[in-house]
Amino acid sequence: MKVLGIETSCDETSAAVVEDGTRLLSNIVASQDALHAPYGGIVPELASRRHIETIHTIVNQALNEAHVDLSQIDGIAVTQGPGLIGSLIVGLSYAKALAYKHSLPCVGVNHLEAHLHAVFLEEAAPQHKLQFPFVGLLVSGGHTALYEVQGVGKTKLLATTQDDAAGEAFDKVAKLLGLGYPGGRQIDELSKKGNPNAFSFPIANLKHKEMGFSFSGLKTAVLNLTKQFGELSEETKADIAASFQEAVAKPLLTESLKALEKTKFNKLVVSGGVAANSRIRSLFLEECQKREIQIYFPSLSLCTDNAAMVAAVGYHLIGVTPQLNLSMSPFASSRL
Repeated sequence: MKVLGIETSCDETSAAVVEDGTRLLSNIVASQDALHAPYGGIVPELASRRHIETIHTIVNQALNEAHVDLSQIDGIAVTQGPGLIGSLIVGLSYAKALAYKHSLPCVGVNHLEAHLHAVFLEEAAPQHKLQFPFVGLLVSGGHTALYEVQGVGKTKLLATTQDDAAGEAFDKVAKLLGLGYPGGRQIDELSKKGNPNAFSFPIANLKHKEMGFSFSGLKTAVLNLTKQFGELSEETKADIAASFQEAVAKPLLTESLKALEKTKFNKLVVSGGVAANSRIRSLFLEECQKREIQIYFPSLSLCTDNAAMVAAVGYHLIGVTPQLNLSMSPFASSRL
């Protein structure tokens, strides 16, 4: 079964063709980083307008790269949320119109669930293939949460952030350091030149919660520190970036280990845009190897928003989930 995936939840316009839920035939992603860079963050109105301008071309590129046409597609999967309202409307409207014209089944996919299943698109030997159940850590610009994943559509929220997402904290701190947008990549690179022990930033202790995250206090601490220094040297910027990155990575690991202990699972999947961070990947790999925990990361291209992960989940929904009603609101309750 070949599924065409469409993703427009935020600022990436993406289309992909996936066969049988695991074989990646194409995955085209059009970034809007240059469009939003002057503003230091995503401008929703600009994002939705750019989706309108590019979605038809991106879908055609995905089909061409997969060497298929719509007559060979068995169904369409499209992100239905969560995300920016205007951006979601573009993808949903296009997918439903395409499905209607070509008499194809069309299913809505939860963006968060898609991230948790992106790792199934990785090529691996059979003995290393991920199988359910597992604990999933989703860490991105808009979300930081832990899930118990028993299967497609069988996902239970274990813990989430009490305020800001980790990716949002990366972007804000990068702006404080004058690094530009997107902040996560900038801090990752700069931190390699810095000392992660140069500054002691606070790590939230949520005593009233069994598990959870909080990054608002960390952002405030960085803000206060930059005010004390005034003009920052490049060396100081690197030290702040490295120390901040460490203060994000450690609680992500600590809470993930708590979730594994609670569920009694031995498999951990780390996904989302922030999962591309080199320090987070190395810290998790090191600690999980010590504890003989099986850990899985999507490749870097599958960490950020993409349509391949949407198509991968859609494969399991087509045929068992009612088709997306043409009058259905794009803001219907999501699966997670």
